Amino acid sequence: MEAGAIRPGYELWRPNREKPEAKSARALVVFLLLVTAGIAFVVIIGGWTRLEGVKPLSIIYAGLYVLFAFLVSRWNRGVLPVASALAIILAIFAGIAAPAWFDRAKDGLSNPALPPDLLGLLCLLLVPIQVILIAVAMVAFNQDWHVEEERQIGDELPPVEPPKGSTGRRGSSRRSSSGRATRSTATRRSTASRRSTATRRPRKA
Repeated sequence: MEAGAIRPGYELWRPNREKPEAKSARALVVFLLLVTAGIAFVVIIGGWTRLEGVKPLSIIYAGLYVLFAFLVSRWNRGVLPVASALAIILAIFAGIAAPAWFDRAKDGLSNPALPPDLLGLLCLLLVPIQVILIAVAMVAFNQDWHVEEERQIGDELPPVEPPKGSTGRRGSSRRSSSGRATRSTATRRSTASRRSTATRRPRKA
């Protein structure tokens, strides 16, 4: 048999993907990636007039996060380290950009579409989100979503329930046993009454 060939009657499956912790990690990574991309788009649109020289890079960065979320939702494990590396860079830039937005919240400076304080707060919010994303992505990477095993076709089917007739048989056997018990009790009582009447003799006048 050639290497990588599947035996007749068997199929490949990935058992690690069926674990609840793997599904939770994947869902959390997708959620954090989408939240990061959403906040990044809000900052890009809200501060578009004051972004200098980083507009294309910001759009590409946010688009990559959306792409990574799609790939992770399809159990792509290879993008997790890349997403963690980009999260480190984004956390650094967001921490640097937040004070710059707060400094623009002064009289005499033209404001962008959104208030600078709000944009600075969103940049600060990106920092802890990226830290959590890095931690969860590394945990998900160590869950080995790519491991494949062979199993017989049909093993995933649920166990067959016992036939309904078995319950009726049990019930009938219980009823028959209870009927037998009541009959034996009645027989004992009738025998005892016969004995008692037989022992009693009529008195002579």
